[in-house]
Amino acid sequence: MLAEISVVAVWGYGLAAAAYAIFALYLLGAWRGGPPGGVLVVAAVASTAWALSAALVAWSPGVWLMRGAALLEVARVAAWYVFVLVLLHPPGTPWRRWPVVAVVAVLSMLASALLPVDTLVGGAEVAGKLLLGSFLAAAVLGLVLVEQLFRSLPRESRWGLKPLCLGLAAGWMFELYFFADGFLFARLDADVWSVRGLVHAMVIPLVALSAARSPSWTLRISMSREVVFHSTALAVAGAYLLVIAAAGYYVRYLGGDWGRALQMALLFAGLLMLGLIVGSGASRARLRVLVNKHLFPYRYDYRNEWLRFTQALSSADGELDLGQSVIKALSDLVESPGGGLWLRNGEGRLAQHSRLNAPACDAVETEDGPLCGFLAEREWVINLEEFRMGPARYGGLRLPDWLLQLEGAWLVIPLKSGGRLVGFVVLHAPRAPFEINWEVLDLLKTAQSQAASYLARMQVTEALIEARKFDSFNRMSAFVVHDLKNLVAQLSLMLKNAERHRDNPEFQQDMLETVAHVEARMRALMAQLQEKRSIDAARPVDLGALAERLRNVKRTQRPAIRIAVPEEGGAHVLAHAERLERVVGHLVQNALDATPEDGKVALKVNGGDDGFWTLEVADTGCGMTQEFIRERLSRPFQTTKDGGMGLGVYETSQYVRELGGTIAYDSEQGRGTRVLLKLPACRREASAMDEGLAAASPNTSESLRA
Repeated sequence: MLAEISVVAVWGYGLAAAAYAIFALYLLGAWRGGPPGGVLVVAAVASTAWALSAALVAWSPGVWLMRGAALLEVARVAAWYVFVLVLLHPPGTPWRRWPVVAVVAVLSMLASALLPVDTLVGGAEVAGKLLLGSFLAAAVLGLVLVEQLFRSLPRESRWGLKPLCLGLAAGWMFELYFFADGFLFARLDADVWSVRGLVHAMVIPLVALSAARSPSWTLRISMSREVVFHSTALAVAGAYLLVIAAAGYYVRYLGGDWGRALQMALLFAGLLMLGLIVGSGASRARLRVLVNKHLFPYRYDYRNEWLRFTQALSSADGELDLGQSVIKALSDLVESPGGGLWLRNGEGRLAQHSRLNAPACDAVETEDGPLCGFLAEREWVINLEEFRMGPARYGGLRLPDWLLQLEGAWLVIPLKSGGRLVGFVVLHAPRAPFEINWEVLDLLKTAQSQAASYLARMQVTEALIEARKFDSFNRMSAFVVHDLKNLVAQLSLMLKNAERHRDNPEFQQDMLETVAHVEARMRALMAQLQEKRSIDAARPVDLGALAERLRNVKRTQRPAIRIAVPEEGGAHVLAHAERLERVVGHLVQNALDATPEDGKVALKVNGGDDGFWTLEVADTGCGMTQEFIRERLSRPFQTTKDGGMGLGVYETSQYVRELGGTIAYDSEQGRGTRVLLKLPACRREASAMDEGLAAASPNTSESLRA
């Protein structure tokens, strides 16, 4: 039995020495001068020497070999201590108490290792207790240092050193068990000692993985994905066999007469299942993805990729529209030259919205079709090359003929936002061979979500703009209808008076002028409604001349309008002449409607000293309540007149605010109303247009009436 153990120990420590030697040589070749990398090289060399000495002890035990192995183990532990302390205290950070504790532990180990070592074989003397106790304390300190290192790391930095901490912690836990057992029973367990070398050799891949993940160690080291994949596969297979063996032992132990037969059947079933798993391409693919995801750096620099993707989407402000920007952003991720974007319209159909370096396509998909249904439900990126080789991978999906026949089509990427399929992108084949793996698919799925949100917001914005256009058109239509109502009222008044004054030449002339004014005004309203914009430009408007024109237009209505304007003239404001006359005309007409024929209506212009001209419309009519002025007057569709639309005052308030002026109402029921408009004054610009406006005939003036 002892001979078998010695053979196991020789091979175990020998393999550990070879593994550490190869690791040390590889680190030495990859080292570029960083302190952590240099200390790691020293630790690997010390571990190599320790494992080699332990193999010699197992091959040919001797007092001096055992003493040398003990001293080399002290050197190995000290080297790993220094390595952890260097990581725990980067350059520029203060050193704490842990280096002192480590020095004390190493010195106690060294002192006990220099004592006679023959007690390790079978004695229970004090020297053996001291040696085992010092190594036991060293294992405890190693665990404490690893815990301090892991806890001191920022959360975002733990990914790199997690394998190292796991490996070192596992190694020192094994040491803790080994020396605790020896300290309690005053004798080292030969079985545990024989596999100690293999245990420490298993830590090497984890240390190497952290070295590859930590460029700050200044080690140019990389691990082959294939090696790690096969090592992981072997480790998983070994663990599986151990579980099967344990289950078989349990069945044999409790199975009675059937125990051995059941054990053999279970072992055969386990081996058969292992063969199926190993031979399964899907299982190997899942294991490969697991290894690549969790043991290696990612293929992409996601920060740079995301910044580049966002910048590509923002290029919609330049030469490309948003749809083309989405195509470009997605195609740049997979080296594609371009493609087409299909977006959902209001009818639930998806048609080509944009294209980039691709021909136009008239194909239309319905949202309840097989393609859109599959994309909405699965959110898979469809690789058309993969689909042609094995359609069964996509669960019986039937692609439309136009997509399969589309020249250069390569990937179909769904665009889904808020649980709703917004559209999809068809990318063309890449410029060079490009492998589509799990990481590319994850990146495309994440990017499509961002792109879909951009497109969904674009569609919402377009719908909002369209709704606002309709709202603006409807509002303008309401104002036009309001003006038409006033024109109809003017014609009705003319027809009413025609029965009494039809033979009066002056009335006939006034009637012709009124009809001409109404005709011109209706033409202007139709033009404004068709063009959906104001038909005159802002220019200096003389408030005095405006008051005269309004009095002239309203001369047939009672009571007669009294005006008071500056004698010297020059009360100019910058406004749209036609619109200003219309809104002031609303106020004058309201005053006339609210005032009996024996009342008074006045229109006054004054001020100018404070940079504002004041236009006052006053009447002695029925007046308004303060509650109505405060809560309803300036709101649309609010009126006290029978048959009124309630838009005149609203339009007046809106336009006065646009000009930078103010409007105020002073009214009392039964005593009348006074409206004060304060408008910013401006210098009159002498121009042919102004002169023509000032000298306009009554007919032309009336054509501008509101």
